[in-house]
Amino acid sequence: MAETREITARMIQAVADHPRLRHGGFVADAEKEYAEAAITCAVIAGDPLPTPEELQIDYAPWLNGLAEAGGEFRRHLLDLIREDRAEEAEDYLDAMDEIYRVVMGFDYPNAISYGLRGRSDALRGMVERTRGDLTNALRQSRVEKRLVEFERKLPR
Repeated sequence: MAETREITARMIQAVADHPRLRHGGFVADAEKEYAEAAITCAVIAGDPLPTPEELQIDYAPWLNGLAEAGGEFRRHLLDLIREDRAEEAEDYLDAMDEIYRVVMGFDYPNAISYGLRGRSDALRGMVERTRGDLTNALRQSRVEKRLVEFERKLPR
């Protein structure tokens, strides 16, 4: 993350005097990816979310990175389910819900928000699919535990 922070700062500095380059989209895409990585690492580590100021990036790319981090949490949550750790996965669904609530609060034109509306719509669907996946996994886990308990009570 430190190396990415340095590269991002150098990129922003290099285009500081060239607004067309600075705000043409590709710099914001790089900032978004940086924000997504930093936010994902922070949440998984249990650390506070890094702010745009701490990352030294603009707000719109930070919000877009936040929205895209939801996809990373879905992948992490599904990995936890595969490892039979579904109870731990609930924290990541909560994080996805919170992210969705935050990004939905920003309803600005795409020219300002760099496509945040589309990402928030995609996140909404992802949250609902993830909720269903986690619900099914938790119920399956409960059924399996009850079956084991029932088998123990059967006469040998």
